[in-house]
Amino acid sequence: MYQKLTVLLVFFFCQYSFAQEGIPVYSDYLSDNYYLLHPSMAGAANCSKIRLTARKQWFDQEDAPALQTLSFNGRISDNAGAGIIVFNDKNGFHSQKGVKLTYAYHLMFSRDEVDLNQLSFGMSAGFIQSQLDQTSFLEPGQSDPSVDGTVILKEAYFNTDIGLSYNYLDFYAHATVKNAIESKRAIYSDYESDNLRKYMISAGYNFGNPKGLLWEPSVLYQQVEATNEKAIDLNLKVYKNIDFGRLWGGLSYRRSLEGAQFNDNGVIGTQKLQYITPIVGLNVNKFMFAYTYSQLSGAVQFDNGGYHQITLGIDLFCKPAKYSCNCPAIN
Repeated sequence: MYQKLTVLLVFFFCQYSFAQEGIPVYSDYLSDNYYLLHPSMAGAANCSKIRLTARKQWFDQEDAPALQTLSFNGRISDNAGAGIIVFNDKNGFHSQKGVKLTYAYHLMFSRDEVDLNQLSFGMSAGFIQSQLDQTSFLEPGQSDPSVDGTVILKEAYFNTDIGLSYNYLDFYAHATVKNAIESKRAIYSDYESDNLRKYMISAGYNFGNPKGLLWEPSVLYQQVEATNEKAIDLNLKVYKNIDFGRLWGGLSYRRSLEGAQFNDNGVIGTQKLQYITPIVGLNVNKFMFAYTYSQLSGAVQFDNGGYHQITLGIDLFCKPAKYSCNCPAIN
């Protein structure tokens, strides 16, 4: 049992590091917040958007991972958009805080005013501070030459994200490079990689009857360059217009493309990180509310609890729906 737990814990924290530098990539982008992942989506919609998210894992565990983000993006001219993201991410002794500023430019290739055919380019410049609290590493009377139990280590660095988006009628696609430049940090050791680069590609399609049910399957692929870690999300959302707004829900399945071996009573097994995430949301007038629940699946799990996330949103300065398409992220 201890062998199993140790190997899976190492596996889990390696997978968590997959998204640790910068804003971790969970499923909050499905709460009408693709801007969190792709800077090219700043100002792409017909409304300016404020989104506040709060995520908490393992409610019964002290210092469990928790994340809060606050973002705003909107148009600043006919072809340009801008945005800002602030975030606070904490995981045990490690925490990071940061701010990102975004500029995006949108090119229209439409044949007329109601056809959506938009190519967008975006770049975010971010300032991030990582912190490692060593003050509670050691018990009273203990010593370790590699740990100074009296300090809180801090290190700040600057980085950029670059990306592009293409929205054509009911179809959309995004490609983004996170942490595009190398950033020297040594908060854990002098041997930390300067390469935090991550590649993300997503695409989706909307179909159905806007007066009935609107379906949106999508996919997200992400890969870390330095470690070659890879994962894929398979998503399906359904929208339904109701008398006082729009009700929607969905299901997301995340799977890593690498596995970890574990020993179960002499039998060697392999398990890949897997999350199943149902999500439900409601838009009423200019307000949006969404709840997301993620459950780890597989033969070996760390607990029976799930990971809860709430998203609150406000749409501002909205223009009438312009395009004749099933495109909830734009119209």
